[in-house]
Amino acid sequence: MPFLNLLRPVSDEELRQLSAQNPGWQLERWEDGRLIVSPVGGESGHLEALLLGQLYRWNQEKGLGYLFSSSTGFRFPSGAVLSPDAAFVLRHRWLALSPEEREGFPTLVPDAVFEIRSRSQSLEELRQKAQAYLAQGVRLAVLLDPYAHQVEVFRPGRAERYQDPESVPLDPELPGFALKAQELFL
Repeated sequence: MPFLNLLRPVSDEELRQLSAQNPGWQLERWEDGRLIVSPVGGESGHLEALLLGQLYRWNQEKGLGYLFSSSTGFRFPSGAVLSPDAAFVLRHRWLALSPEEREGFPTLVPDAVFEIRSRSQSLEELRQKAQAYLAQGVRLAVLLDPYAHQVEVFRPGRAERYQDPESVPLDPELPGFALKAQELFL
């Protein structure tokens, strides 16, 4: 993960401005103020769209919450602003925020996050990010590695690895949802 170490941490507004001035680059802020710079390439963007499509169809049927793409930055309790490739928040938690809190970077820990490995990322970097999510209160972190045809599922206190799975059930956090990994690994 390329980090950008600045002389001082950037504010939320500066992070928004940097993101707006640099389209095509995903900027995130770790709790120590370092910025993560991740350009989104065509293959990663395509896989993200396929993943969001699966989640969208499931959520349309279940109506349990709200989905977010990688362009959404969440402000975590540590002060980090991270943008998972896809995120899910239960309906009652999202609706508990005021309209003003829903604008900008919501101070809200998603219930589930998904990260898709790109060629510029190592699997170890994504595992560290999954652990950071869990430390902030995320209940489910899912890493997809399209190069190794692997899915890793992280929950508090445990991790599971699936090699070349057809599908991966993500109950109970996402009731009735099974990630169709084969659709993403073509």
